Amino acid sequence: MLAPALKPAFHFWYNPTVIGKENIPEDGALVIACNHIHVLDQCLTIISTKRPINYMAKKEYFEGKLKGFFKFVGCIPVNRNGKDTDAVASALTVLRRDGAVGIFPEGTRNKTDAFLLPFKFGAVSMAKKTGAKVLPVAVTGDYEFRSKNLTVRFGKPFDVENLTVTQANEKLFNEIAALMNMNLNNAQNRKKTG
Repeated sequence: MLAPALKPAFHFWYNPTVIGKENIPEDGALVIACNHIHVLDQCLTIISTKRPINYMAKKEYFEGKLKGFFKFVGCIPVNRNGKDTDAVASALTVLRRDGAVGIFPEGTRNKTDAFLLPFKFGAVSMAKKTGAKVLPVAVTGDYEFRSKNLTVRFGKPFDVENLTVTQANEKLFNEIAALMNMNLNNAQNRKKTG
């Protein structure tokens, strides 16, 4: 719904490289799981598919200057002080209707020197409860005007049906880490040849 208006403006301003968007299933229950480096990370997925995506976002975003944007794009507010059963129930409802839910398994933006923060189990747990596929996504680079290195890479969706929640979470972590490394290697190669 927002993608047609957002896509050209976002592409012009941030100049992102989008890789693997053909891996986004056109239908069926889907949990989109991405590392988290910036408040606009969700936009990279929104501009890459025609599917509506309900991203889970901390409730503070709905109280700040971007509250209209987060409501407009269908984000699900999450109270991070304890377990937010209402937010989880809303996300599960979307998935049971064959919709797509976006989630950042790190639980917050990574403002540390760590490559990835430890993953919480929400993404794989919701997929396990609903039979949804999990789509790993990696974002690397800088959100700067006409960025030279902002990249989003979509991996292959996978099922968690035959995995324990712990196994599924480890797989998701490893998939996103691998995608991030591919992005960083590509950025280094572009720098050398550019």
